[in-house]
Amino acid sequence: MKAVILAGGSGTRLYPVTISVNKHFLPIYNKPMIYYPLSLVMLLGIKEVLFIVNPSDIESFKKLFGNGSHLGMNIKYTIQEKPNGLAEGLVLAEDFIGNDNICYMLGDNIFYGHDLVRIMKDAKKEIETGGGAYVFGYYVKDPERFGIVEFDEEGNVKSIEEKPKNPKSNYAVVGMYFYDNRAVEIAKNVRPSERGELEITSVNEKYLKDGKLKVKLLGRGFAWFDAGTHDSFLEAGEFVATIEKKTGLMVGCIEEIAFNNGWITKEELIKLAEPLRKTEYGKYLMELAKKP
Repeated sequence: MKAVILAGGSGTRLYPVTISVNKHFLPIYNKPMIYYPLSLVMLLGIKEVLFIVNPSDIESFKKLFGNGSHLGMNIKYTIQEKPNGLAEGLVLAEDFIGNDNICYMLGDNIFYGHDLVRIMKDAKKEIETGGGAYVFGYYVKDPERFGIVEFDEEGNVKSIEEKPKNPKSNYAVVGMYFYDNRAVEIAKNVRPSERGELEITSVNEKYLKDGKLKVKLLGRGFAWFDAGTHDSFLEAGEFVATIEKKTGLMVGCIEEIAFNNGWITKEELIKLAEPLRKTEYGKYLMELAKKP
């Protein structure tokens, strides 16, 4: 399985902050927003990652991540000329994906919760063994802002609808999707919605029609932030700060994950920490390297 992280878009919901800065570089507490989805991909053991970015931001992304070799990864980039919808990301990633299955992440979505990685690994395994699509639902107060999934009395998925005026439930489909290789061809056949975008909901609808869509609800004990609005952005930062201060452990620390995965050595970890030695982030990495 390969990972594709959509990190383009214009970030208009965060204007004027994002007029000159890509939102994915903004700090969620002590690290760039984009670290969080990348960290989950790494926790799944996926080394091959494609970032889909704006033309004006590709050099900044390369400056931040390079080719990923410092993390023991293989990172590539492709350009999305305009924000034409989430499904377009799958089309743009076609050559990178090849014959593999896909973990598709939105760069401004942040997740946290007990057993989250195990649940993601279960989704990955299910796609690898049985194909189809595996997505996640989360209860929201403002369902008209999201893709919404409806269930029948037995808990089976009944319908899925993008930003409905009259929502049939309060369960939003969050920005983390697992697909078999068919997703690329499905996305290529998606027609623009009334908003003029290629909706990821249309991809999910096709899998639902084929009886190959599974939706798992993330209930109590899970936190999800769509950090593309001012309020959610602030809430995400405060949440991460609270967790880290209470536990003494970092959330979304990509160098730590690379080290724990055995992708980089202790010496390589120290080398990454050295330029950051005056920060709490750098000190954290140095302490990690000292542990037996």
